[in-house]
Amino acid sequence: MSVCFFVPAHIVEHLARNARRLGLDADAARRTALASHALRRTRQATATGLEALTPARPGEGDRQIFDDDHRWTTGVKQVRGEDDIPAPTTAAGAAFDALGVTRAFLREVLGRDSIDDAGMPLLADVNYGVKYGNAFWDGTRTVFGNGDDTVFRDFTADVGVCGHEVAHGLTQHTAGLDYTGQPGALNEAFSDIVAACVEQFAHRTDAGEHHWLIGEGVLADQWRGEAIRSMARPGAAYDNPVLGRDPQGAHMSAYVPGGAPHVNSGIVNRVFHLCATTLGSFPAVRIFYAALCDLWPRARFLDFAYVVSEQARLLARDGRVPRGAPHTVRSAFREVGIH
Repeated sequence: MSVCFFVPAHIVEHLARNARRLGLDADAARRTALASHALRRTRQATATGLEALTPARPGEGDRQIFDDDHRWTTGVKQVRGEDDIPAPTTAAGAAFDALGVTRAFLREVLGRDSIDDAGMPLLADVNYGVKYGNAFWDGTRTVFGNGDDTVFRDFTADVGVCGHEVAHGLTQHTAGLDYTGQPGALNEAFSDIVAACVEQFAHRTDAGEHHWLIGEGVLADQWRGEAIRSMARPGAAYDNPVLGRDPQGAHMSAYVPGGAPHVNSGIVNRVFHLCATTLGSFPAVRIFYAALCDLWPRARFLDFAYVVSEQARLLARDGRVPRGAPHTVRSAFREVGIH
């Protein structure tokens, strides 16, 4: 299992190269880039550390929050368990609440009992590193940095970040998608899909009311209106000297052969947006989740299109999603050039 980050490498590296020239905290940007690079090099086996995690109450996905005390390691000090009094730090409390919302989404919308569908404990670390400008899934837990308050605020500020990273764990325990090429792009897209749906679940909204921006809540106030990714308009999330220009494409004509997972995931994000705005976000995510459970590590976009279409047919037949779902799904994939 690769370490999966919320902020893509092209933004992190752009900041590290240009922070001093732009008057930003160059040391924070450099530390974030170096730490992220080191984490990427530590490939973890899917099961690493999971055998040691025994739920206190099997089947309930108990939450455990750790404060890393600004060190560059995880699991430093547990500050809250499922039944403990509120944690002493704002970040720990926000992570605890975000895990709760994400757990409820998995259970109530997807019918899944935590990440592994068997009550796996949900672990999160806050205050990781010094002004660390990212969040990530390391194969066992979600880890939140504090940001530098100039470009990024604390990554617990956006419930979608938690949904995104926990979804990497969900993918790890289902399709096990490789983190390269088209499987990697599918991996990232599914995490953005869950992130958007967790936000809607938290705020009791649906597709027509949602902004379809990923990570807008962790950008500092001066970047209000921009985001890390846009599911409705991939490639239009940001364009400024600090973050650079959004490289995502919304159609296979913009597919980058050999491109990073975060770059090509916009194509599948757009497919989901088209489906969700017609069917509703939760019926759409049930179809995409059912497809994920039937995928395999090296599945490609065409494979995914076929499996999603088949799951839409089966779920519509059983009355679990709207009758028009198969047509909607096929049309969405054709619109982005996957057919």
